[in-house]
Amino acid sequence: MITLKNVLVATDFGEASEAALAYGRALARSFGARLHIIHVVGSTAAWAGAEGYAFDPGELQADMEESARKALEALVRDDDRRDLSAQTVLRVSGTPALAIVTYAKDANLDLIVMGTHGRGGTAHVLMGSVAEKVVRTAPCPVLTVRHPEHEFVLPDALQVVTHARA
Repeated sequence: MITLKNVLVATDFGEASEAALAYGRALARSFGARLHIIHVVGSTAAWAGAEGYAFDPGELQADMEESARKALEALVRDDDRRDLSAQTVLRVSGTPALAIVTYAKDANLDLIVMGTHGRGGTAHVLMGSVAEKVVRTAPCPVLTVRHPEHEFVLPDALQVVTHARA
């Protein structure tokens, strides 16, 4: 039997990530698992030595992290904290896939859920895919969700109405 005790949702705050969060919440609820939500902020360290920039990379980094922290906290609802012991994780890295996989290993996670943008052809070859890199290197199964996703997971408002009728 499959058991999930810890579910990680990786987010970039896009539509595909919203769909992944819906799946992550539903799976965590179904298995009584703890929900972890991670976001990886890019690092401005590589810009520090660049000449000609009229900004402070350290200040920009701090602003990016604070903005991401607020957005990440806004994703977690009171019932997520109460029912799923939800926690947010913010990492700074130039390689998001590595940061996600490292956290999954360190936290001994059972499942990673993440959105994918479904890029194909040249865009995929040039840009690669964070989701693909996570799938290839993760220490646990990875569920990738495209937006719009297949309607396996009902929106939360509909779930309440559906359960009330049952």
